[in-house]
Amino acid sequence: MWRGRHVVLGVTGGIAAYKCVQLARDLTVRGARVDVVLTRGAGEFVGAATFEAVTRRPVRRSLWEPGTALDHVILGEQADLVIVAPATAHLLARAAAGIADDLLTSLLLATRRPVLLAPGSDDEKYAHPDTQPNGTWYARISGNPSASSPATDRSTTPRCWSPPDRPARASTRSG
Repeated sequence: MWRGRHVVLGVTGGIAAYKCVQLARDLTVRGARVDVVLTRGAGEFVGAATFEAVTRRPVRRSLWEPGTALDHVILGEQADLVIVAPATAHLLARAAAGIADDLLTSLLLATRRPVLLAPGSDDEKYAHPDTQPNGTWYARISGNPSASSPATDRSTTPRCWSPPDRPARASTRSG
């Protein structure tokens, strides 16, 4: 199922970022072309060289590196699937607000491809009153209209690190 697929793996700054190395490796071994987008926070937990070793592809980290001005658009158009893992409360808040201040959030706004979110914060952060306004965005992206946050979406498991046979929970974004 993964052979010949192009997966963009957005890795954010949560402790679970180290698990994404195995996810990138598993997808690559199964034949996917994996492009990793590493946020600044993710780089505090795991380095770009590690992802480059398992995917054999360069890691993208910034909108501002020379020659990368359109990476968010190109990756968003070429991907068969965008995975964000761990999808931290911080990332969800920025994305829900339409803040595109780094490569990953810019890519999330630019892509019209399926997006799979693997929540990576504890339920208390998602259940906090200040994160509740992000629920509408999360419900739309997750494909579960009854979910107001990852804390209430029991169909979403934060343990989707090893790729399934097919990306069943990915939902096509509109608009």
